[in-house]
Amino acid sequence: MKTFLKSFFRNESGASAAEYALILAIVGVALGAAALYLSVQVSGAVNNAGNIISEGCGDVPCGQVTEAPKAGNAGG
Repeated sequence: MKTFLKSFFRNESGASAAEYALILAIVGVALGAAALYLSVQVSGAVNNAGNIISEGCGDVPCGQVTEAPKAGNAGG
């Protein structure tokens, strides 16, 4: 058992696995940060679109179909 532990601690091939684990951890944190940033941006865009839609009705009740102005008669 003593010789196994000595050879285990002298073996440097495990350093590669530790380096890969560190790289994966860094990439994982970066992906998590990117996902959080993206979720905030998408949420803001959806809220902005909802506000524009709800405010865009003007004097006409939302959902009511109105006739579009004819071409060339925009001035009144």
